Amino acid sequence: MVLVAKNRTHIASVAFYIKSSFLPRAFRHAMNSDQKSKGEMEMYQISNFIDNDDITTLASLGAFTVLEYQRDLSVMPQDAQIAYFANAMNVRKRQVVCDLSKANGGITLQAGAMQWTVGNVNATTGIKGVGDLLGKAMRGKVTGESAIKPEYTGNGTLVLEPTYHHILLVDLQDWNGSIVLDDGLFLACESTLKHKAVMRSNFSSAVAGGEGLFNLGVSGSGILCLESVCPREELVEITLQDDILKVDGNMAIAWSGSLNFTVERSGKSLMGSAVSGEGLVNVFRGTGKVLLAPVAQGIA
Repeated sequence: MVLVAKNRTHIASVAFYIKSSFLPRAFRHAMNSDQKSKGEMEMYQISNFIDNDDITTLASLGAFTVLEYQRDLSVMPQDAQIAYFANAMNVRKRQVVCDLSKANGGITLQAGAMQWTVGNVNATTGIKGVGDLLGKAMRGKVTGESAIKPEYTGNGTLVLEPTYHHILLVDLQDWNGSIVLDDGLFLACESTLKHKAVMRSNFSSAVAGGEGLFNLGVSGSGILCLESVCPREELVEITLQDDILKVDGNMAIAWSGSLNFTVERSGKSLMGSAVSGEGLVNVFRGTGKVLLAPVAQGIA
């Protein structure tokens, strides 16, 4: 192949093309806008990770990729039997890898979730002032989530701590831009998404519903990464169109922010509720979606 340079600018472009094209693919990872103008490459190589034959890719959406370890090759002899049957029952380590060059505004993590980073990665607290700090501290107190969620920006790679929980990747466009999460479900999201504490519509839903008085609400346009005790294959997704869903127990792990959540009697009267054996049920009204686990949380 012959490249012909027509002018001085074209000569620089041809030289950069030759420089980058003959580098190994693993080294040609990322380049920010400042480096592009200077023709400098940011280079790093990650080997025996995603390309490891013991690791498979479960899902990929936006900047997030979910990996799963097929076997625990470092298990000790005394634990081998437990590890064998755990693996047979789908109890495996899973890990999230974030490509920051694809993230919309960076990545926000649950505190302590980061394991390692490589390349051009900058970490901040995400605090924009005293008022913002107080607001996040109050929201963390009532929702049970970490008050400070670190934010990572740049164009490098961010790897999260491995977990035995199941990872769910959610596009908020599929939830009409707003979702309410059960406690402990949040793991990471694109930093353009906004967080808020969502209070139950009445006090009874907190006392009798088993979902607490406050939950974490996430809104905006972007990708959300959730950590669930139940795999996506077992979750039941119910879509309501100006209708009602009644659930006996705290099996709802996430629901649209547009839904109204209350706790009510299962029957029209106290006697009817007592005879039916159901008593009080969680009720979701309106238009939106609900994710249900197959069994009440804490039992699975």
